[in-house]
Amino acid sequence: MFFELRVYPLKPGKAEAFVKYMDEEIIPYQLSKGMTILGSFLNDSADTYVWIRRFASEAEKVALYDAVYNNDYWRNEVGPKLPDLMDGAGIEVTILKATPRSFMQ
Repeated sequence: MFFELRVYPLKPGKAEAFVKYMDEEIIPYQLSKGMTILGSFLNDSADTYVWIRRFASEAEKVALYDAVYNNDYWRNEVGPKLPDLMDGAGIEVTILKATPRSFMQ
């Protein structure tokens, strides 16, 4: 099992709209496809959004990425709205493996 820590720089003044889009559209959609999302966060200056997803294996990650992103709905409905809300070039993705005493397993 491993985790994916995703950090998104937000466009100025777009934090509220981005969080709403994530909470009402993207997270429910990804959950419906089988994604495990452990949490989402906004930093204290409201210019960075962070979320954590969990995968049982690399094979599960590949299958879920395909289910979530490789379709007309994502390409035509979800994806086109993101450039107005966030800086896609600044996205950081870090893979994390839990240590034995981590509560997140």
